Amino acid sequence: MSQTEKHRIQKHFDAKAICYESSAVLQRNVCKELLQRLDLTNIKPSVILDVGCGTGWGTQDLLKKYKKAKVLSLDLSPEMLKQTKSKGGWLRKPALICADAEDIPLQDESVDLIFSSLMLQWCDYKKVFAEFKRLLKPDGLLMFSTFGPDTLKELKKSWQQVDSNTHVNDFTDMHDLGDELIQAGLAEPVMDMDLLTLTYQDVKAVMLDLKSIGANTILKNQNKVVEKGLVTPGKLKRVINHYEKYRKNGVIPASYEVVYGHAWKTKQRDAKKPQQGRVSGEFAIAIEQIKKQSN
Repeated sequence: MSQTEKHRIQKHFDAKAICYESSAVLQRNVCKELLQRLDLTNIKPSVILDVGCGTGWGTQDLLKKYKKAKVLSLDLSPEMLKQTKSKGGWLRKPALICADAEDIPLQDESVDLIFSSLMLQWCDYKKVFAEFKRLLKPDGLLMFSTFGPDTLKELKKSWQQVDSNTHVNDFTDMHDLGDELIQAGLAEPVMDMDLLTLTYQDVKAVMLDLKSIGANTILKNQNKVVEKGLVTPGKLKRVINHYEKYRKNGVIPASYEVVYGHAWKTKQRDAKKPQQGRVSGEFAIAIEQIKKQSN
């Protein structure tokens, strides 16, 4: 991905930083789930890097969970970092780093734990994994989440009935991510995923939520950023009509395949074939309900 394309993503998320939290309820819940998975490890990190920290949800909880650790919060967007900094109630303030996840300005083997929730889909994950491996100390842990191929499948299929342009990201399969962790030199990768469905009253509500978190106008496809062209009212009406065919029990679904993964950097263990963990059933969640839970 070129510097121009990265700059475009940065500016886009800068513009959405203030309103991001009001709509990114799924993102917050995924972050909480990823944090809970750390309870299954016995790692006692002294330095933690939160990559793609956004508005600082994960950073806050990492500071609470690891009270003696130094937490570094990294994001490409300066405005997102401003939101992180402005949060009240900090027990200890994190160190803020505005940088690209593919080129992190930290020394080799300087981090015990890398935590990254729903950032990877905006990057070249091969370059990011290589960078993570460089930064981790021996016996350091990478814990991440990202989106899988079935994310927003209803919207994608609806657009495919209207034109051949790219309107929804192509997301990477978890098995490919697991294989790439090994190629990057990380050991004992474990991958699993959840299928979540948010439900809405109408299609426009789906699109408004995507717009609020900046996921509707800039897309990463095959390591290139694609900006959507002009969408005419006629095209949009046709997309909505196709999407309406997915309505069930009076509500409109928006599917998300959430992929979770972790791996170690260690000299004591050899890399092994990635393990596939549990694959849970599909959950349907009313968007109004999940927003109430997040307040």
